[in-house]
Amino acid sequence: MKNAFTIDVEDYFQVEAFSKAVDRSQWDNYPFRAERNTQLILDLLDKHHIKGTFFILGWVAKKAPYIVKEIASRGHEIACHGMSHRLIYTQDKKVFQDETRESKKLLEDICQQEVIGYRAATYSITEKSLWALDILVEEGFKYDSSIFPMRHDRYGIPDANPLPHKLATPSGATIIEFPITVLRKKHLTLPVAGGGYFRLLPYALTKWGLNQINKQDQSFVFYLHPWEVDPEQPRIKGAGILSNIRHYTNLRKTTPRLDNLLDSFPFDTMSECLKDLNLL
Repeated sequence: MKNAFTIDVEDYFQVEAFSKAVDRSQWDNYPFRAERNTQLILDLLDKHHIKGTFFILGWVAKKAPYIVKEIASRGHEIACHGMSHRLIYTQDKKVFQDETRESKKLLEDICQQEVIGYRAATYSITEKSLWALDILVEEGFKYDSSIFPMRHDRYGIPDANPLPHKLATPSGATIIEFPITVLRKKHLTLPVAGGGYFRLLPYALTKWGLNQINKQDQSFVFYLHPWEVDPEQPRIKGAGILSNIRHYTNLRKTTPRLDNLLDSFPFDTMSECLKDLNLL
C-alpha cells in the first residue's frame, strides 16, 4: 500500500494567511528561503529513499528554475501549483486559464518532462469553482489534488468523496481526483493529511489517523510546505492572531515529526500511487 508524499513549493510570504499583510507586488522584496527549505526536504527524502510529488508555484519556478531542476534530477515528480497563488474562486475563468497554461508550460520547459498533476492554491477548488476542473482537463492535466473533503473558512467540500477516484467535471469530462485525506469516524472529520494540522494536532493523533486509513486498505496523501521546516523564517507583521497561530505554531517540531513519519509509512509519488490504484 503506497501513500502519496507531496510538497507545495511556495515561500513563507506567499501563503493565503498573509495575503492582506503582504502585497504580491512586494514579493521580490522578501528574503527568498524556498531554495534552502526545499533542499532540506529533498535531503530528508534521500535519507529515507522516498520519492514524492512537488507541486511548484510558477512564481518560484520563474525566480529560481534551478529548484525545479534539482527536484527533477533527484527523481521526484514535478506538478503544478498555479502561478500567483491566488484563490481560484476569486479569479475569472480566463485569468485562471492563462495562469494555469503559463505555469504548466514554464515547469515543462524547465524540467523537460510532461506535467500532469495540479493542486490549487489553498485547495480553492470548491463548489463555487468546480468550473476550474474543465480548464485543467483542457490544459492537459490528468489528475488534480485540490479538493479538501471538510469544512474550512477558506476551502473545502464537506460531502466530497474522500478517496482517490475519477471525477466528472461540470461539462461531463473526466479527471482523476486525489483529494486531501481526512479520516471520517461517525460524525467526526479529522484532517490528518499534513500541513498546519501536522503541526497543530498531536503527532500521535496524526499517526494513528493515517494508520487507520491504511488499515482500511486505502491510500492517503500527505502534504507539507517548505516553510514549515523553517522555524527561523522572518516574521510577518499585521497578519492577525489567527493567521499567526496557524502559520507559526510548532515550526520547530515539523522536521523531527516528518523524519518519524517518513520512517513509519510507505510513500511514493502521486502518479505512482494512482497507477497502483489503476486510476492512471
